[in-house]
Amino acid sequence: MAATKTAPKSDKYVARLRTDYNTKFVAELQKELELDNVHRVPRLEKIVINVGLGRAKEDKKTIEAAKNTIVKITGQMPVETVAKNSIAGFKLREGNMIGLKLTLRGDRMYEFMDRLINIVLPRLRDFHGVSNKAFDKQGNYSIGMTDQSVFPELTFEETTTPHGLQAVFVVRAENRDHSKALLTKFGMPFEKESK
Repeated sequence: MAATKTAPKSDKYVARLRTDYNTKFVAELQKELELDNVHRVPRLEKIVINVGLGRAKEDKKTIEAAKNTIVKITGQMPVETVAKNSIAGFKLREGNMIGLKLTLRGDRMYEFMDRLINIVLPRLRDFHGVSNKAFDKQGNYSIGMTDQSVFPELTFEETTTPHGLQAVFVVRAENRDHSKALLTKFGMPFEKESK
């Protein structure tokens, strides 16, 4: 009985958007943005996810719901953010937990971005695209959501305690236009600008 040859199996999984970026987008962006050096091409460095708990900081159910949401949608455990100063007007003491945050890098970052762009954003009601004005001076981009129920990883029971979240795409780029060009390549659905 002759042994059949099989192709060597690769154990290393690479996210689809990361492969597209390395094989296609770098060359396309360098040409479109007229950059003389490949190292000047904009690059997504990380995605930071924040959940501010606000008034719910005393409510254990909301804290657990927020932690569960972040773990389910990212596959990582968030860290608790605490108040650095006491502010009497907000009934806030130094050291109180005020939110959760998490940083995604590598394949998990690209996977989260892929699901956000292709599954989550199209599920939003009355969605006409993400804002063109959510860039900061360095070219980082922020998306805020008021409700976590649009993520398909969550069951109905897990969305009964609503809370919002924010995702910040940290981009290494020379300006906002370069950042926008990179995010557009990834498929970010920007709203049409009115003239």
